[in-house]
Amino acid sequence: MIPSLSRLLTSAVLLLPGLALAHTGAEAHAHGALASGLLHPFTGIDHLSAMLALGAWSALVVRPLWLAPAAFVLMLAVGALAGFSGLAVPAVEPMIASSLLVLGLLVATRRGLPVALATALAGLFAFFHGAAHGGELATDFAGTGQWLALGGMVAATAALHGLGIVLGSRLFTHQRWLGVTAGGGVALLGSALLLRLA
Repeated sequence: MIPSLSRLLTSAVLLLPGLALAHTGAEAHAHGALASGLLHPFTGIDHLSAMLALGAWSALVVRPLWLAPAAFVLMLAVGALAGFSGLAVPAVEPMIASSLLVLGLLVATRRGLPVALATALAGLFAFFHGAAHGGELATDFAGTGQWLALGGMVAATAALHGLGIVLGSRLFTHQRWLGVTAGGGVALLGSALLLRLA
């Protein structure tokens, strides 16, 4: 089951760019909004790393393993709606950098947390990721386009969590050094972003 999930996620990611070129006119705008939302999580190393790290951490120690990713996706949507509305969310960039530092360390150390804390932590970080990306998408799209972009972003984020779960369960579980290396790399990225913001 896991290998077929891995192939499905990989195929979905490879097909995403084609959605942007599928139609013209008003339908193109709708497809453009959806494609933009789908591609948005892949355009920033910070979001991409956080999504994969959360999925890997969930596979390694969070039970049930879908809980933290589900909380993340839900609160990502809430944060994006805040960004769409123009709400000025403070400390977005430091919180995104902190999410990389914390999630990277959690993967590297395989640190488990109580279920409520794991869920709250995922939701907290997700709100700030959503606010940042929602604000960016709001400048490009309005009305229905925003909703399509949001749907695409949520779907892509869930797919990245799924890919992270595959990495965690198929690679990091059996090759501990890979998890330590990957988690350490994400934590270092978060640290570098925090230093740049200081």
